[in-house]
Amino acid sequence: MSIGIVLVVVAVVVVVGFAAGVAVDRRRRTRLRDRFGPEYERVVEATGGRRAAEQELAARERRFADLEIKPVPGEAREWYARRWMRVQEEFVDRPEAAVRDADGLVAALMRDRGYPDEGYEQRLRDLSVRHGRTLEYYRAALEVLAMSTHDAATTEQLRGAMTSYRTLFDDLLADGEPTGTRRS
Repeated sequence: MSIGIVLVVVAVVVVVGFAAGVAVDRRRRTRLRDRFGPEYERVVEATGGRRAAEQELAARERRFADLEIKPVPGEAREWYARRWMRVQEEFVDRPEAAVRDADGLVAALMRDRGYPDEGYEQRLRDLSVRHGRTLEYYRAALEVLAMSTHDAATTEQLRGAMTSYRTLFDDLLADGEPTGTRRS
């Protein structure tokens, strides 16, 4: 074989390898964007790049796979739905208290589902794996909750917080796919 043919073969192998790598990266990026929704771009911005963000999101997926997240049984689901209705009714007379109660109800639902309570940031990271598309609503609700503790939230902001809590609440209550199937 001549040197020219060997160089052409090596060049073709390098080009094909590069193209395959790009295709794998593109599929991984698309999968992560689909799974995490707006959280994907938030993590890209926070980490300063796609590669670091994708490593962070993959680490979240690995952690989540080891959690024992379970669906809510029918009886408990009904209890949560009734409790949510009472919290909504409370909003008419006591909007700030209703927002606090909505936050507490969402936190209780997360605990009952098996989400660990390891602080605000870890809770957001854990939720992002399965609920990335509703996580922005939760962040917005938490922001208004913080404002309401200083009497700085308007009734309209409190109403928005209730709607945001409801979005995550519904997502958590309806999500029935158990995890914890992976063992190290």
